[in-house]
Amino acid sequence: MSFHEVRFPAAVSFGSSGGPERLTEVVTLANGHEERNAPWKHSRRRYDAGVGVRSLDDIEELISFFEARSGRLYGFRWKDWSDYKSCLPSQAPTFRDQTIGVGDGETVTFGLSKTYRSGPHSYTRGVQKPVAGSVRVGVQGGELAETTEFSVDFDTGLVTFVDPPESDAEITAGFEFDVPVRFDTDRIYTSLASFQAGEIPDVPVVELRL
Repeated sequence: MSFHEVRFPAAVSFGSSGGPERLTEVVTLANGHEERNAPWKHSRRRYDAGVGVRSLDDIEELISFFEARSGRLYGFRWKDWSDYKSCLPSQAPTFRDQTIGVGDGETVTFGLSKTYRSGPHSYTRGVQKPVAGSVRVGVQGGELAETTEFSVDFDTGLVTFVDPPESDAEITAGFEFDVPVRFDTDRIYTSLASFQAGEIPDVPVVELRL
């Protein structure tokens, strides 16, 4: 898949709107009851990058980024300011934030993930674009040192240990992450007159499944 390991300007995405969407098929039966089916196992996020545009300089930066990605052709990283940490937004990531696996004495590679909980139910989302320098990893309650005890592939979100964690050892991690996305349009229409009147360009962005 064509993907550029570059992040959309964070200052522009800060004011953007968007979030997760799911696909649910609902069939209403003759008796009024419903049958519901979810074809998607994972949610997919959509954003509007145009909402964050506040100045003509922002428009220039947006167009430059759009042209460098050739419209919808190349994917890129996106910082979702409402959800970019393994912990609460007000906190700093720690190695205890998320459980990403359990050791078996042989496996050395584990994928980063984030679990969302509400009551007795939960959803686990794979994290494939962690931010370099932000990943902290622990095994059985003890933090490990990056490069000497583990390494991170920041293109895939895979953590590889130098030595395999022991059987039944809990593996935890904390991190910041980006969302892999692409533009969902091959056209950006801007007008100086409309921009000065308060209108902003519509620039849809959609999450990629890698």
